[in-house]
Amino acid sequence: MNKTLHAILSILDKCSTVTGSRELSRKLTRHGVDLTERTVRYYLKRLDSQGYTEVFGKEGRKITDRGREELRHAHVSDKIGFVISRIETLSYMTTLDLASMEGDIILNVSLLPRKSLRKALALLKPVFSSPFVMSDRVMLADEGEEIGEARVPKGMAALGTICSVTINGIFLKAGMPVASRYGGVVETAERRPQRFLSLISYEGSSLDPLEMFIKSNMTAVSEAVAGRNGRILASFREIPVVCLDKAVKLARTLEERGLRGILQIGSPNKPLLEVPVGIDKAGIVIIGGLNPVAVLEEHGIATESKAMSALFEYSHLVPFKDLVRLPTSLARLRSSAASFPPP
Repeated sequence: MNKTLHAILSILDKCSTVTGSRELSRKLTRHGVDLTERTVRYYLKRLDSQGYTEVFGKEGRKITDRGREELRHAHVSDKIGFVISRIETLSYMTTLDLASMEGDIILNVSLLPRKSLRKALALLKPVFSSPFVMSDRVMLADEGEEIGEARVPKGMAALGTICSVTINGIFLKAGMPVASRYGGVVETAERRPQRFLSLISYEGSSLDPLEMFIKSNMTAVSEAVAGRNGRILASFREIPVVCLDKAVKLARTLEERGLRGILQIGSPNKPLLEVPVGIDKAGIVIIGGLNPVAVLEEHGIATESKAMSALFEYSHLVPFKDLVRLPTSLARLRSSAASFPPP
């Protein structure tokens, strides 16, 4: 199972319908793989022969149960390359225009039990008015609906939040290269960042570090939101020192546009929140896009998250307080959540 085969299976795993080689070729570019339709068909035949995909005439393929099992056990070295490639590719493909606030951003998608939605919305209200979210813009989808490239399973709801890698794309578009170094947990006091408590290098991880911290119960985002000593998710980036002044100005612009993802920018060649930087570099700490999901886990609501799930049009997101694009049944839950006191 090489990187290309892994990428094709990953795409098919997210598709709810039969998918052809043309559509796969288009979607593969988002995974850092550039293949013609003819070459995609060659790889599909290899997957067919191993029982990982099923043929549906000229319409295309669907992944099999064996294919899903292979995804779970694919070589770690392939997964590492896949994660790094996805960060870089999606950064490049971010197209958000800060003047019009239109264009693609990177979306995290988190699934939660539909029956827990009322409680979840109440828990999330204070989070989205705090400084510990990338933005107050979100997407909420019901069972059977699509969010990004995936269909929401029965009995579940899906919450889409802006991924912190979006900041990489915005900086890149402004002519400033950003290097993603670590995902981590930051200690806070009185809503101010103090230091990194834990770090995982993006280079050496086969999974998104922030998802790992959530599932390891290492966060206390609820405490941070309340102004007490807490632990939030954040990532550590580096930029060249020559870009520092421009980065500070861009950070102000982002905040004015409602993207308050940059928690802190460091000084040239000096550690930031106790994390050292390279020569002629400055550190940037960016808020984790999965902080709202961490709050749900802290209160016993099981979630399943896919960081960097898809590119998504920013203008299709809605402010958390104005979640109106919901089916009737979800709208009722939203309305009742307005009077549901946070635990």
